[in-house]
Amino acid sequence: MSYFSVAQAQSCILEHVSRMGTELIALHDSLNRVLACDVSANRNHPPYDVSAMDGYAVRHADIVEATSGVPVALTVVDDIRAGAMPQVKVLPGKAARIMTGAPVPAGADTVIRVEDTKDDGDQVLILVPPKQGANIRPLGENLRNGDVVLSKGMEITPGVLGILAMVKQKQVSVFARPTVAILSTGDELEGIDEAVDENKIPDANSHALYAQCRSLGITPTLLGIAHDNPIELRAKLAEGLKYDLLLASGGVSVGHHDFMRPMLDALGITMHFWRVAMRPGHPLAFGSTETGTLVFGLPGNPVASMVCFEQFVAPACRAMMGHQQLFRRTITARLGHDIKDRAGRAHFVRVTLSRDDQGYVATSTGAQGSGVLLSMAMANGFMLIPAESEGFKAGDQVTVQLLQGTGFQAGADL
Repeated sequence: MSYFSVAQAQSCILEHVSRMGTELIALHDSLNRVLACDVSANRNHPPYDVSAMDGYAVRHADIVEATSGVPVALTVVDDIRAGAMPQVKVLPGKAARIMTGAPVPAGADTVIRVEDTKDDGDQVLILVPPKQGANIRPLGENLRNGDVVLSKGMEITPGVLGILAMVKQKQVSVFARPTVAILSTGDELEGIDEAVDENKIPDANSHALYAQCRSLGITPTLLGIAHDNPIELRAKLAEGLKYDLLLASGGVSVGHHDFMRPMLDALGITMHFWRVAMRPGHPLAFGSTETGTLVFGLPGNPVASMVCFEQFVAPACRAMMGHQQLFRRTITARLGHDIKDRAGRAHFVRVTLSRDDQGYVATSTGAQGSGVLLSMAMANGFMLIPAESEGFKAGDQVTVQLLQGTGFQAGADL
């Protein structure tokens, strides 16, 4: 049986993704969302030429010969504060004291920094002649009335949010977030509110996946645990199909008591693949319904489930929310020790990153079994060992996919 490569699986999933509709939300709730329409400036900013410094507005022709040894003396005729308008025109031999952000008066074409002057009563001594037009922010330098200043598809960063405020967008049109349901399956699982049973395995998957969704700005719904009972499993899956995405972990193997495959078929879900040539995360399944719900059958082992989320679920969610950067950012690092591997599947090795005078160094977090969740807790990146590779030597250059608040990029690079 042939399996999808990581890249093939990612492409297949994104082919079945539809972008969400739009919604209008408050400006202060819009951080990290994606603009659903272009935004135009509603005024010029600045609305006139303004000073970029505290200093003196002058005619450049008057001060071109100024030096510290032979300063030019100008008579101060106005004192312009930010928010006030000039009262007089600057004529030859005159200057206006001006604050940062204040309008440049008529007649002046240059602002001298206060550090390059000396106060002399009613006069100011100019010690240094800057270039003509120095220290002036021209009308419309930041925004031009009517110009598109933010484009549909831009992620709302703090800087973008500041521009939205500048153009008085109290309400912002953004792409909606998908609804996500999370289900764990298996008789062996113990819920977080249940009494400790030494014969059970605590359900970490639901809560780790919940956190991964939250890191994308999505608040998912936890459907709990479905035991290995066809009636219970069908009911839980049917509930999950009411959402835009259903993440069901466990039960996608081929064991005698794994009911997931026949139940997905019975519910009319079209399955697009059942396996991916990777580790951890080999038993990953993906399907969709006629109504557009995306169904991810994630591995039961918690590390494998989390790795699959980062490689497949997160890019799908971000695409649905209108993001252009779908995949975790990657860097090149130097491997700190030998790592042997067997060819055939891409391997995502959990690593920590440090820096020395030669750059980044990647070090394995230790045991890499797909049930060793501590390896994920300690990791800040995934090092990729390509499917055709049998490992790397210490000092080799490797690709590391960054985790935990490190941004996204358009291509997977993995």
